[in-house]
Amino acid sequence: MMIIPREEGRSAFAERRMSRRRSFRHAFDTDDRGWTPLHIGARKGDRKEVKRLLDEGMDANVAAWGPKLQGVTPLHLAAEGGHIKVMDVLLEHGANIDARTKGACGWTPLHLAAKERNKKAVKYLVENGAFLPPDISDTRFNPPVHYCQGLEWAYDELKRLHESSSSSGETSSEN
Repeated sequence: MMIIPREEGRSAFAERRMSRRRSFRHAFDTDDRGWTPLHIGARKGDRKEVKRLLDEGMDANVAAWGPKLQGVTPLHLAAEGGHIKVMDVLLEHGANIDARTKGACGWTPLHLAAKERNKKAVKYLVENGAFLPPDISDTRFNPPVHYCQGLEWAYDELKRLHESSSSSGETSSEN
């Protein structure tokens, strides 16, 4: 039996926990957070790995059932991290742009991007059809604004898109 020295400063318990957390029996297993390798690739922004896993048959809408954010999908994690290219691959493979986590608030990828104040991700999601109710105060869809302070950006972006589409429509009708 070969003995591998422990990293300095790390207990045996911490090493066992870390090895369990990141070990998978095969590509479709989950770690202690309920994340699949697809969730991890999306969170890291690893477009090549995400594409490989999707091409191998992983479901773009696989939900994690760990202790936090139950129902989180790879698109939620990519949006939270602002990984536009990964979000693009996930949507190409049928990811639900309006997927909701479980719980009282039911966060969507747009909510997580807004919470992290990631304007590029918010813009990308709005431009690709992420749903927003007409009123930011609609708590049937939106979490309370104090939980998701960046949500105003999503509404600003939606307003800008409507204005640009209506102005381009007006110029084309005048010609």
